[in-house]
Amino acid sequence: MQERQSPTDANRRNSLMQLKIMGLILAGGKGTRLFPLTKERAKPAVPFGGKYRIVDFVLSNFINSGIFSIYVLIQFRSQSLLQHLRDGWQFGGLLQEQFIIPVPAQMRSPGETWYSGTADAVAQNCNLIEQSRPDLVVLFGADHIYRMDIRQMIEFHSRKNAGVTVAVIPVDKKYAKEFGVIEVDEEGRIIGFVEKREDAPTMPGDPTKVLASMGNYIFSTDLLLKMVYDDVKNPNSSHDFGKDILPNLVGKVEMFAYDFQTNRIAGDPPDRVPYWRDVGTLDAYYEASMDVRAIDPPLNLYNRQWPLRTSGYSDPPAKFAFDEDDRRGQAIDSMLSGGCIVSGGVVKRSVLGRWVRVHSGALVEDSVIFDNVDIGRRARIRRAIIEKNARIPPDAVIGYDLEEDRKKYHVTESGIVVIDGTRSPVPLGHITV
Repeated sequence: MQERQSPTDANRRNSLMQLKIMGLILAGGKGTRLFPLTKERAKPAVPFGGKYRIVDFVLSNFINSGIFSIYVLIQFRSQSLLQHLRDGWQFGGLLQEQFIIPVPAQMRSPGETWYSGTADAVAQNCNLIEQSRPDLVVLFGADHIYRMDIRQMIEFHSRKNAGVTVAVIPVDKKYAKEFGVIEVDEEGRIIGFVEKREDAPTMPGDPTKVLASMGNYIFSTDLLLKMVYDDVKNPNSSHDFGKDILPNLVGKVEMFAYDFQTNRIAGDPPDRVPYWRDVGTLDAYYEASMDVRAIDPPLNLYNRQWPLRTSGYSDPPAKFAFDEDDRRGQAIDSMLSGGCIVSGGVVKRSVLGRWVRVHSGALVEDSVIFDNVDIGRRARIRRAIIEKNARIPPDAVIGYDLEEDRKKYHVTESGIVVIDGTRSPVPLGHITV
C-alpha cells in the first residue's frame, strides 16, 4: 500500500522539481597513491569493473538523479579522461541546460596557477556559476566508488534550510586518522571539523564510530560565491573546503551533515546497506574490484533501474573456446568485458577489461586485468593488477613468489602484484599465440 503524502511533502517535492541545479565535479586529482595506474591518466579515468571508469560512478549518480547541467573540472594527465568524456558522455539533446562539459584549469587566479585546492578550483570557475545563476550548486568529487540518489540529499538540504550540506558516512573510529571527520549535534547540525586525527569526536550515541566526510557538498549559490571570493583574499588559506572554508563557517551558517546510509537506490533491496569506497590506494582499489565481482556483490552493477553509464563500445561478446579435459575455456565467479576470448584457459574470481586474451593452459585467479592484455599459454597469475596492453609470456608465474615479483614489479603491502603495461614481460605488439 502506497504511503499517503501530506500536502507539505507534496509541495516540497514540487518546489524541488523547480530548483535550478548545477553540478560541479572535481576530477583533477593526481592519484599518486594509485601509481602506476595513474602514470598516464588522472585518477577518475582509472578503469574499474571491466569496461567502466571511476568517474562513471559520479556522472551516473548525477544523471540518474536528474541533474543534467554538469561541469567536470579537470587538471592532471587529463587526455584519457577527456577522451572518455567525449566518447561516452556527450549529450545530443536540444535543451541548452543539458550538458556535460570538461573544464581545464582556467588560470584565473591572481598568479595564473593550476588549481591549488578544491575551493580554488571553484573560484577559478565562478564565472560559470554566475552566468547560470543556479539555486543550488552540487559539488562532488570523482574518485569514489558508490551509488547515490542525490535528490534525496537535495531534499534534506531544502528541508533543513541549510546553506551547506555535507555528505557523511559512519566509519570505525580506528580509521579516523584517514578521513576528515565531521562533528555534529543531535539534530545533525555541523559543529566542528577535524582533519585526520585519531582522537576525532565520535558520533552522537555511538562511541565506536566517527562521521567521515565523503567530500560531497551542496551549497546555496550566493553563499558559495561569497565563501570562495573571501577565501581567495586570504593569504594563509590552502584554499580547501574541508580544511579552510567550512571550519570557519561553524556557528555562522546553517550547515548539516547528510547521512549517506539513509540513501536508497531504486531497484536495490530496501535493507541494502549503501556502498561507498575510497579507492585511494592500490589495495583499496583491488578490494573494491573484488567486491563487484562477488556472488552477492555489495555494489550491484546489474541494477537496471539505476544504470551505470559509460562509453558505448562496438565490442563483440566475450567468447569461451575449447571443451577438452586439459584445454577448456571457462570463467568462474568473474566479470568479463566485451571482446574477451578465454581460449582454453581458466579465469577465477577476477575482473577482465575489454579484449583480454587468455590462452590455453593459463590460469588467472583473484586478479584485475585491464584492456587488451594478452596472457600466454600455461601462465599462472594470482592477486595481480595488470595494466592495459601488457603481454604476459607463456609459462610466466606471477603472484606466487612475492620476493621474486618485487624484483620486477610493484608489490603492495598486502601482496598485490601490479604490472605496468609499459614494463610487461614481453614488448608491446608481440602477441603470444
